[in-house]
Amino acid sequence: MTPPKSSLIKNAGIIGLATLLSRILGFVRDMVTANYLGTSIYADAFFVAFRIPNLLRRLFGEGSLTAAFVPVFSSYLAADKRREAKEIAQTAMTLTAICLTLVTICGIIFSPFIISVIAPGFSATPEKYELAVFLNRIMFPYILLISLVALAMGILNADNHFLTPALAPVLLNICMIAAVLGLTPFLDNAAQALAIGVICGGMAQLFLQLPVLKKHGFPWRLRFNFRHPAIKRVLFLMGPSLLGLAITQITIFCNTLLASYLADGSISYLYFADRLIQFPLGIFAVALGTATLPALSRSAAKRDWQEYSSTFSLALRLLIFITIPAMAGLILLSKPIVFLLFEHGRFGAHSTTMVARTIIAYATGLWAYAGLRIIVPAFYSLQDTKTPVKTGAVALVVNLISAFVLMHFYQHIGLALATAVSSAVNCLLLLSLLRRRLGNEIKITGLSQAFSRTFFATAVMALAIIGLDQIALTAPGYISHCRDLLRLILKLTTALSVYFISSRLAGSPELKELQKLITRRRQRQTGNG
Repeated sequence: MTPPKSSLIKNAGIIGLATLLSRILGFVRDMVTANYLGTSIYADAFFVAFRIPNLLRRLFGEGSLTAAFVPVFSSYLAADKRREAKEIAQTAMTLTAICLTLVTICGIIFSPFIISVIAPGFSATPEKYELAVFLNRIMFPYILLISLVALAMGILNADNHFLTPALAPVLLNICMIAAVLGLTPFLDNAAQALAIGVICGGMAQLFLQLPVLKKHGFPWRLRFNFRHPAIKRVLFLMGPSLLGLAITQITIFCNTLLASYLADGSISYLYFADRLIQFPLGIFAVALGTATLPALSRSAAKRDWQEYSSTFSLALRLLIFITIPAMAGLILLSKPIVFLLFEHGRFGAHSTTMVARTIIAYATGLWAYAGLRIIVPAFYSLQDTKTPVKTGAVALVVNLISAFVLMHFYQHIGLALATAVSSAVNCLLLLSLLRRRLGNEIKITGLSQAFSRTFFATAVMALAIIGLDQIALTAPGYISHCRDLLRLILKLTTALSVYFISSRLAGSPELKELQKLITRRRQRQTGNG
């Protein structure tokens, strides 16, 4: 049997590698989007229209439903009740399909009202408002498709299968890229092509999951046993979880609303900056969180608090090991990264500067965004969905106050700073409450030592980047994107090398765990060969 530590790192590694592929394709998608739309009114309209089904996806699909379903479903698998677990899975899929079909119909009908509420500033530009309504209607069925995908992913993750669910977002990016390149010449603008790509991507992700579900013994069949105790338990847990996620989405909604009153392009600056922030989050934090939830749920179901403590502590230490240097790298290299990725076509130098500054603001809270990906699932694994609601409400108030104050001084950058501040408050509150709740049953070990080692290695890495930057300033100016790409690769390669060498000198156990996993995998491959 694979030790819990190795299992967590292995599963997180699988998810992280698949997510890396998805993020790389996501950047290709964003480069294509930036080239065709820039930060124009068409870009603003698309990002607002896409944000609405995305918001509902996070609420109903990947959010409250998955958070409530996985711990309950895992408890049946841990108790070796696989036949009953199959019935629960099929009933949950049926109920999800029915409810979200109704939500989709309502969303299409009331799109004008929804756009007026979420982006009231658009009414000053009728073309932007009408396009946003039209795009929202095209993309609203995505909430139905992606929620079924999210539930399927939760089922497979609970059954210890992570590869197929992690690959699903790759298909969304492929479909959106293909739609922009292939359909734009036949449509009024590239935003419409992107919207069609979103729907095609949702269908492709669902069709990818269904045969794998069947292979694992969970084929999708209509089942209407809505009175099953597990379904009732899931719905009971969904209530507070839905409320907590609603608070998070209200925060995003408020930022979008406020940004709609700022200069044209503000929403796009926030979007592109967020996409870059999501890169390390998606590869490492989301991967760890996804692997941690079923692992913690199994430990909690068995009341094995020693294993629970070991898994949770390791997840946090790995998060520190990855997030702190990523934060420093984003702050120091934001402008060259944005320049190389997006400054093409209608995306000019001014947009590069604005997005880079927004990245720096967002990056100050990267540690908090990442921490929430681990700490919130820890509460869900204990079937406690109420505590994150309470801390989320506090964070919402902090965000609103910070946003109103900071946007007057820093415009859209102030909104990004407000997000970082409120996330930090939420993360620290949750960690404190978790330690108080579990008391002596769980011991979170090694965090201060991990932070000290990581801070030392990151400081050395930052000095190396700054040193290379000073050397680069003495060289001739920009000649081509190719030359700047080589410079950026040199900085990134040097930064990673210095960081890992410094971590090794500091005796980082997190680095040793990763090295052990790689060594075991090579040994297995050699043995199979």
